[in-house]
Amino acid sequence: MKKYVITGMALALSTALTVGCSNTADGARKDAEIAAEEARRASERAAEATSEAGREAAAAAEAGAERAVDATRRAGEDAARATEGAVEATGEAMNRAGAKADAAQQTADIKSALMADTTVDSTRIDVDTNADTMTVTLNGSVPTAAQKTRAEQIAREKAAGYTIVNRLSVR
Repeated sequence: MKKYVITGMALALSTALTVGCSNTADGARKDAEIAAEEARRASERAAEATSEAGREAAAAAEAGAERAVDATRRAGEDAARATEGAVEATGEAMNRAGAKADAAQQTADIKSALMADTTVDSTRIDVDTNADTMTVTLNGSVPTAAQKTRAEQIAREKAAGYTIVNRLSVR
C-alpha cells in the first residue's frame, strides 16, 4: 500500500507539474503577445513622433528659407541704393572736377590773352576763377585806367558766361 501511496503521490505531483508547466507556457505566450502588442504600439508612436518632427523641421526650414530670401532681397535693394548713391556721387564729383578744369582753362585763356595783348601790362595781374560761382576775379595793378578797362574786356571775351570782378588798381 505504501507503494501505491507513493506511486499515487508521484502521479499527482507529475500531473500538477504538467498542468503547472502548461499554465506557465500559456502565460509566457500570453505575456509575449502582450509585449509584442505594446512594442508595436510604441513603434507606431515613435514613427508618428518622427514624422511630426520631420514636418516641424521642414516647416522651420521653409520659414528659414523665406527669411533668407527676404534678407537676400533686402541686401540686394541696399546694394542697389548704395550703387545709385555711388553713381550719383561720382557724377557730382565728375561735374565738380569738370567745372574746376573748365575754370582752370578759363584762367589760362584769360592770362594768355592778357599777355598777348600789347596794350596791357599783365605782369602784375592775377586771374582767379571760381568754378562754383562762375566768377573770374582780376586782382593786382596796372599803370593806367585804360589798361584796367581793357583787361576786364579781355576777361569777358574769354570767359563767356562767367561774372567778371575787376579789382585791379591803377598805379
